[in-house]
Amino acid sequence: MSPSLRRNKDFNVFWLGQALSVLGGSISLLALPLLVLDATGSIVQMGLVTVVSGATAIGTGVFAGYVVDRADRRRLMIVCDLVRAVLLGAVPLVWWVAGPQIWLLYVLTALVAVLKTLFDVAYVTAVPNLVRTQDLTTANGRLMGTFALGTLLGPVAAGFITAGVGADWALAVDGATFLVSAASLGWVRFTPRPADDRSGAVKAGAGSTTESGSTTGAASGAGAASGSGAASGAASGVLREMFVVGFRFLWSHPLLRPLTIQLTLLTFVTMGATDLLIYRVQHDLGRDAATLGYVIAVSGAGAVAAALTAGRLRRILGFGTCWLTSIAMIAVGVAETGVSRSLPVIAALAAVFMFGITLGGICTMTLRQEVTPDHLLGRVTSAFWTVHNASGPVGAAVLTLLAARHGVPAVSLAGGALCLLILGGGLLTPLRGSRAGAAPDPGPEEGPGPATEPAAGPSARA
Repeated sequence: MSPSLRRNKDFNVFWLGQALSVLGGSISLLALPLLVLDATGSIVQMGLVTVVSGATAIGTGVFAGYVVDRADRRRLMIVCDLVRAVLLGAVPLVWWVAGPQIWLLYVLTALVAVLKTLFDVAYVTAVPNLVRTQDLTTANGRLMGTFALGTLLGPVAAGFITAGVGADWALAVDGATFLVSAASLGWVRFTPRPADDRSGAVKAGAGSTTESGSTTGAASGAGAASGSGAASGAASGVLREMFVVGFRFLWSHPLLRPLTIQLTLLTFVTMGATDLLIYRVQHDLGRDAATLGYVIAVSGAGAVAAALTAGRLRRILGFGTCWLTSIAMIAVGVAETGVSRSLPVIAALAAVFMFGITLGGICTMTLRQEVTPDHLLGRVTSAFWTVHNASGPVGAAVLTLLAARHGVPAVSLAGGALCLLILGGGLLTPLRGSRAGAAPDPGPEEGPGPATEPAAGPSARA
C-alpha cells in the first residue's frame, strides 16, 4: 500500500466504516433471494426481485448524479445509511407480526435500490476527495478488496444466520451495519480537488452546455406569462443538468464510449448470474443454504485476488488488456458454473467469474475518476451506470424465465457465448490497445493539499 494512504486518516476511517457495511451487504445478497425462494419456491420470483432492484436503480440513476454534484456528499451518504438501516431492520418485525409478505419485499427492494444508487454515486465521487490522483488505483483496489472480503465472509454468515433464525433476521443484520457506516462517515472530511488544465477545459465546455440550458430556461421564463412553454423549457433544462451533461462527456470520450457499450451488453448477462448460481446449487443440486453460502464465499477468493493485484496488473498491462481479460474470465465463469454438477468445480469457476468482475470494476472506476473533472464526476458516474445497467433487469428477467423453461445449464452456456462475442467486439475498438493507467506510480507526494488532516467532525458501495 502507498505510504500516503497509510497516513491518510480520513481515507482509513472511510475504508474501515465501509468494510463492515460491505459485509452486511454481502449477507443481504444471499439472504434476500433465499427469503423469496423460501416463500415462493420460484426462480421467476427471484428474477423479478432482481428486475425491480435493477429497474429502480436505473430510474434513480437519471437524477442521482445531479443530486450528488450539488449536495453535501457526506451528509447524503449518512442519510442513505440511516434510512436503509430502518427499512431492513423492520423486516423481521413484519415477518413476526404478519408472516411472509412478498409484496413488501418488492417495495423494500425498490426503496433500498434508490438509496443504494444515491449512496454508490456519492461513494465513487468521494474517493478522489480523499486521496491523491496517483493513489486512486491503489485506493480503489483497497476498497474493492474490502468488498471482496465481504463477499468471502458475508455468504457464510448469511448461510448460518438463515439456517439458524431465518433470512429475515439476516437482512436485519445488514441494517445494523448501515448504522456503523453512518457513524464512521461523521468523522470523515472530504477535500475537493482543485481544477487542473484538463478539467478546466472540460469545465469550460460543460459550462457552455449549462449556460445554454440556462439561456433556454430564461427565455422560456420570459414567455411564461404568455404560455406553457416555460414549464417545458424549465423541465428540459433540468433534464439537461441531471443527465445530458454527464452523458455528453461520457459519449465524447474515446475510451468511455466503447466501454459503456460493452458494459451494457455484459450487464445483460451478469445481473442474473447470481440468481442462476443460487438456483443451480439449491434447487438443481439439492444443497442447503449453508452449503450455498460456502460456495459463494469461495467465489469471493477470486474477488480478493483481483483486488490485491488490480493495481499492479493495470500498471504493467494497461487498461485495455485488463478489461478484455476480465470479460474472458466472466464468460468462462458464467458458462461453466451452470453446467458442472461438482460443487468444488462450481465454486472455483465462480471465483474466476468474481476475479473478472472485480478486475473490470476496479479498472473502469479508476479510469472514470482519472479522466472526469470533479464537478462532473457525479453526473458522469450516474450516466455511466444508468446507461449500462439499463440492460440488467431485462437480462435478469430473460435469463431466469429461460432457465425455468430450459434449465440453468443451457442458459448459462448461451450467456457465456454472448460474453465471448462481446470480447470479440472489444478487440475491434480503441480499448484493445489502451495503455491508460499503465504508467508507474509517481514518487514524492504531490497534489491537492494535505489529505491526511483529521476529520472536521460529524456533518459503496463499485
